[in-house]
Amino acid sequence: MRTRTGRASRMPPDERRAAIVEATLPLVLRDGPSVSTRQIAEAAGVAEGTIFRVFPDKDALMRAVLERGFDPRDAMAALATVDRSLPLRERLITVVEIVQERLRGAFGLLGALGLHRSPRPPEGWDAHRRDEANEAFRAAVADVVAGDGESLRVTPAEFAHTLRLLTFSATHPLICEGRPMTAEAIVDVLLVGMAARTNPTPGSPTPDADPAGTPVASHHARTIEV
Repeated sequence: MRTRTGRASRMPPDERRAAIVEATLPLVLRDGPSVSTRQIAEAAGVAEGTIFRVFPDKDALMRAVLERGFDPRDAMAALATVDRSLPLRERLITVVEIVQERLRGAFGLLGALGLHRSPRPPEGWDAHRRDEANEAFRAAVADVVAGDGESLRVTPAEFAHTLRLLTFSATHPLICEGRPMTAEAIVDVLLVGMAARTNPTPGSPTPDADPAGTPVASHHARTIEV
């Protein structure tokens, strides 16, 4: 009769390291840096000694958890699955929801660890690689709107840049003063502000102006609470 030992199956060190980090992340979000290595070992299904075979100390594990929390790969993968056949507004709402989920996770992790800024880049990470990662993220968002580029008065790349800036500020708990915007509200602000405008004949009022030529907010814009 076979008995269970409770020990995790043998796996390569890199895989074991990743598994421990994944098990630790929700514990840190719940308990902060006070989470014990015993709790981590139980969540990961390993002995405490296994943790220190892949991490030199607990601080190194916490740094790895921070790096995982700021890793954009999950968000990038999610952006790649956005259905390009959906109407532009629906696509953008999905994009903003993906970005907000990533930001909330990162902000929550910083708060749980009592930090007020992003962690320093991991060893070997330089500004060039950071810029490459940021550009790849903007390109992924731009690709989602590329098919509707003619309906915008800015390039898809500039639209993606603005979407990221607005979503960050509208989601950060301190910047938004505890009043985060919904994905729908963020998208409506973007589309109202960056939609292509028609070219009226000289001297005629524009769609965004009253008969006297005074700019007014569109009905769509007036319905947005920001």
